[in-house]
Amino acid sequence: MALSLTLPIASGSLAPYALRGTAPVKPDAGVKFNRIAYSAAHVVADPLAAVDPWLQCAVDWDTTIAYRRHLFSLGLGVAEAMDTAQRGMGLDWPTSLELIRRSLDAAKDVPGALVASGCGTDHLNTDEVRSVDDVIRGYEEQMAAIEALGGKLIVMASRALARVAKSPADYERVYDRILRQAKQPVVLHWLGDMFDPALAGYWGSKEVDAAMDTALAVIAAHPHKVDGIKISLLDKDKEIAMRRRLPKGVRMYTGDDFNYAELIAGDSFGSEPTHGQSDALLGIFDAIAPAASAALGALAQGDTDKFHAILGPTVPLSRHIFAAPTRFYKTGVVFMAWLNGHQNHFTMVGGQQSTRSLQHFAELFRLADAANLLEQPELAVQRMKTLLALHGVEG
Repeated sequence: MALSLTLPIASGSLAPYALRGTAPVKPDAGVKFNRIAYSAAHVVADPLAAVDPWLQCAVDWDTTIAYRRHLFSLGLGVAEAMDTAQRGMGLDWPTSLELIRRSLDAAKDVPGALVASGCGTDHLNTDEVRSVDDVIRGYEEQMAAIEALGGKLIVMASRALARVAKSPADYERVYDRILRQAKQPVVLHWLGDMFDPALAGYWGSKEVDAAMDTALAVIAAHPHKVDGIKISLLDKDKEIAMRRRLPKGVRMYTGDDFNYAELIAGDSFGSEPTHGQSDALLGIFDAIAPAASAALGALAQGDTDKFHAILGPTVPLSRHIFAAPTRFYKTGVVFMAWLNGHQNHFTMVGGQQSTRSLQHFAELFRLADAANLLEQPELAVQRMKTLLALHGVEG
């Protein structure tokens, strides 16, 4: 007998919904990729901690690290303490550093496991930052702490820098200072203002092409200190244009949660492989991890049709999770982890579970089913019914 439940629909009424009953795809054991693939991973809140959730963060460390181990087991790397982990939206710097330490420790148990960690300036009080020198000192403080743990850096876009920089030259000065000091090649991070309105005008211009020129100039000045750049502009044409202009060996890590499938598959541009394809550093890979792993495994074997057959159905789900206001996408990622049994509650650091509506969750549930992403359908139905009941919907 098919699993079913009652869900809200766009009109505001309720309608029965029957699950498709299609088994989720699973990657082969020991799957190998021909792309580097990082999942930006979420954190699991501790719902029993005696804290004020809007003001303090409490993390369930065991469950949070268990999820990293799950990602490692699928062949995915972990982009740690990034915006998917609610960096700047509930996760403070001291907790972020502890998260990085624990993830690096967990990775030691997994041969070949990749971890790259977010280095930013979020410990600074933005209202008290007066100069570019203040921003540099902020970056240097976090950089030293992460490198002391042996961590690889993702140099995150800085709200403080966006606030005090007066020209592209200020960005060039900051990144020149940081890149010269880096102990190993870093991943740069360009997050569009749809993800964080405080980053509007990053790289010194509100015009994307001009901003891209500045970012490329920074990379060109230090090509051996830059592993790659992650851009999250949700504009595939801009990503492809920038990808084709990167120095030899510098990777484009797609952060485009709307168009990742075609960007990772790539095109036949040029003789430099990295100029015709994107690697991945994606928040959506947290929510679709088994499918992402299986698809990347198929791509590595030259089966592009299977890659698209697996990953294509996940794109509508991702576009829904990352719908405006895009910065609230973390709620959908954690909701998926709860539906799939990777945590036993649906509460979030900062109380962020409240940022999306019941209508949003109902559509997310339907899209997850359509994309074959419900790993334990019976459990998912039970948990969706619990959420519905909390909103006064019975049956």
